[in-house]
Amino acid sequence: MSDYYETLGVSRDATQDQIKKAYRKLARELHPDVAGETAGDRFKDVSRAYEVLSNPEKRQQYDLGVDPSAPGGGAGGPMGGGFGFQDIFETFFGGGQAQSGPVPRARRGQDALIRLDIELAEATFGGSRELQVDTAVVCGTCGGSCCRPGTTPRTCEVCHGRGTVQRVARSFLGQVMTSSPCAACQGFGTVIPEPCAECSGEGRVRSRRSVTVTVPAGVDTGTRIKLTSQGEVGPGGGPAGDLYVEIRERNHDTFVRRGDDLHCTLEVPMTAAALGTVLELDTLDGAQEIDLRPGTQPGQIVTLKNLGVGHLHAGGRGDLNVHIDVQVPTGLDEAQEELLRSLAGLRGEERPDPRLSAAHPGVFSRLRDKFAGR
Repeated sequence: MSDYYETLGVSRDATQDQIKKAYRKLARELHPDVAGETAGDRFKDVSRAYEVLSNPEKRQQYDLGVDPSAPGGGAGGPMGGGFGFQDIFETFFGGGQAQSGPVPRARRGQDALIRLDIELAEATFGGSRELQVDTAVVCGTCGGSCCRPGTTPRTCEVCHGRGTVQRVARSFLGQVMTSSPCAACQGFGTVIPEPCAECSGEGRVRSRRSVTVTVPAGVDTGTRIKLTSQGEVGPGGGPAGDLYVEIRERNHDTFVRRGDDLHCTLEVPMTAAALGTVLELDTLDGAQEIDLRPGTQPGQIVTLKNLGVGHLHAGGRGDLNVHIDVQVPTGLDEAQEELLRSLAGLRGEERPDPRLSAAHPGVFSRLRDKFAGR
């Protein structure tokens, strides 16, 4: 009886990982494409040793003095007893286990993506939208069975329900058994003798349906909302995929969004900036008063707290930043120009008119009334 431990170059207490590693190393070295045809016998010995030592039950028999791979020992040679093409494929390409059983006819459907245009107010406060989606749904006639009502799938007569067919080929290694999907049933193990006329045996049909999507506050362009199991129903009435709603936010006429803060520009007359006033601004929360202090400068920002966009997945809101744009009057008439010169003289910006007393208390009020059209 051959010493399989010596053949693989491992000790008698070697682990399964050590045995597998030793076999892979030798198999690569002894492959005919590397070592030539003369290494065929040696390759067979290594394969036989691995077949026995990699199987705990056969290894136990071998350790008791019985060679299970010998004629009558229960293995039937290096390519028998379950050692075939899949083992060689795994050795050289790291493949996984072979397919076990037929392929399920019902499979998960694909994910779907639609785009939703929303206004700034919806992004700020959130809301709910009803969408119409064209997608695959379960066939209402066959209920996803793919069969005409009153009929059922039939076991494939070629593969007898296994979904695969096996073929035996001879090579220098001996007989090699390969498996491939059954062409008669496409690997399903069953055939549809009478397909459903509504879905043509697909188990699903195209339809338009209504979907409700909740838009959380704080979404922005590019945000995707996931609706689990609201995508396309899979073939054979399989479970539906997911539906993703991608947000696109429309531009607003007044406000510009930067993160969760909003910005706008408020034009005010020069007199209002100089003397101070209270203005009203229409915001997403309704009319708000803007208190301009006397001496407000161009470019000054008035911040209204918590009037911006809501924070996504968090409480609170951003701010509303009002940028003050002071309007300098043009096309002055003589009276207006005289008042401005008087004001400039009072402020010492130029030599005052000697006819105008610096103590005139009514200049500011006259200037304000004149520009206000009173």
